[in-house]
Amino acid sequence: MAVNNEKDDKFESDYIRRKVKFEIYGEEMIEKTVNSSGNSGRIYLPPEWIGTKVKVVKC
Repeated sequence: MAVNNEKDDKFESDYIRRKVKFEIYGEEMIEKTVNSSGNSGRIYLPPEWIGTKVKVVKC
């Protein structure tokens, strides 16, 4: 059973406000803006990327 306490709430609020640094190695990078799609967001990537592993970082 999950217990909601002040310590967990403080950690979550601090985590949301802080920026973190990521170092990522890859073959290619594309910068895009997420567009609305129903109750979610969507970005389109090149068809050559189908079947590859990608990572998304919110800036």
